[in-house]
Amino acid sequence: MKPIEELTFPEDLLYAKDHEWARFEDENVVIGISDYAQDQLGDVVYVELPAVGTVLEKGEVFGTVESVKAVSELYMPVGGEVAAVNEALADAPEKVNQSPYEDGWMIAVKPGDASEKEGLMTRSAYLDMLKGLN
Repeated sequence: MKPIEELTFPEDLLYAKDHEWARFEDENVVIGISDYAQDQLGDVVYVELPAVGTVLEKGEVFGTVESVKAVSELYMPVGGEVAAVNEALADAPEKVNQSPYEDGWMIAVKPGDASEKEGLMTRSAYLDMLKGLN
């Protein structure tokens, strides 16, 4: 596992305590797991994601990531209806390790309640959490 200083945390994303990230784009919120989460998991070998049209609440499990080390549940950073799923992960789950913020995105949702964004952390708050500062 890499030291936190060697991992990437884009400034334009918001982060959840369970290590998911959220990128707010036009009508949708794109969701994936942070560089920290993929580094902790190790080599990702399988990703299970919901079907388009599934409606999920904030905090609800939206899928699982299986690595050589463990199986981890994925939690919704904001509630909404699944508008898109990254189908490429079915054949290439390693994209989560290689490019967690770009090619390794998981789902896009049409958010139900825009105010849920307020419960997410900025890059600096997330880094403080990872370093045990809050």
